[in-house]
Amino acid sequence: MSATQKERLDELGFAAAVLRQEAHALTLLARGLNATFCEVVACLHGIKGRIAVTGMGKSGHVARKVAATLASTGSPAYFIHPGEASHGDLGMLASGDAVLAFSNSGNTAELSDIVLYAARRSIPLIGVTRNADSLLGKHATHILPLPLVPEADPLDCAPTTSTTLQMALGDALALTLMRRRGCSPEEFYRWHPGGSLGRKLLTVREIMHTGEDMPLLPASALMSDVLMLMTGKGFGVAGILDKNRLAGIITDGDLRRHMGPSLMAKKAKQVMHPDPVVVSEDTLAVAALRLMQENRITSLFIINEGKPVGILNVHDCLRAGVE
Repeated sequence: MSATQKERLDELGFAAAVLRQEAHALTLLARGLNATFCEVVACLHGIKGRIAVTGMGKSGHVARKVAATLASTGSPAYFIHPGEASHGDLGMLASGDAVLAFSNSGNTAELSDIVLYAARRSIPLIGVTRNADSLLGKHATHILPLPLVPEADPLDCAPTTSTTLQMALGDALALTLMRRRGCSPEEFYRWHPGGSLGRKLLTVREIMHTGEDMPLLPASALMSDVLMLMTGKGFGVAGILDKNRLAGIITDGDLRRHMGPSLMAKKAKQVMHPDPVVVSEDTLAVAALRLMQENRITSLFIINEGKPVGILNVHDCLRAGVE
């Protein structure tokens, strides 16, 4: 084995050990959850204002991310920098707010002003720390303790395991609050209208064709009219109505299967397929696309109480960025 190969193996082994150490710490954190966590969730769910998330240094970076995750999952939140808080930003804190403070030691000097400010004004203060006897621990209304485990670096100095624990606990809080609020896909989409998340949560209602764009004819229509409609609308399908309800569809495949000299003289009800694949208006576009792919079809009708209200083509999904 060459020296380079040995060095790479050593580095891979070290990196794997770091991951195992942090994974072990997360396991300890999960095992240590108790009723206090539920009390914190109830506290944050019950406030009238917003959640002010704070931390200094690497804990501050975690706090920014946790604030963003809370806000994006239905719990209004903002980040407040401890240093800036001492120079006027404490005015951001309202009486209906709560403070979620991250500090591994709990004695971070820059946190003292915001901790004492919250304590004096009876603002709920949740401390995420491994030191319950710290300034943060003594003034917090609730403490979410971190396991007493070393950092992952050989010197036990660089915030690594501790910040992983903070981040994971913040995620657990945000998602438990989201679960308690009963967040629907529609609400989540309102908070994430752009990017891949927004596309993932599009409903067919938002991209379907409606009204005169829909290729619809009564069951009594002649196939010559059906063919002209299918050609003109360009969906490769026609919806066949019986008392304004979707009784069936006719596709290009149905035309080929019934091809013969008498086809144009037949009525639509004699050729239609009576059990079409349909979805409701609230169906996610990604689910509709998957349904079309599974059934090897390129279009499907959207119905409401049996009546067609729209039509969707696979290309509509792809144009909208749905995959």
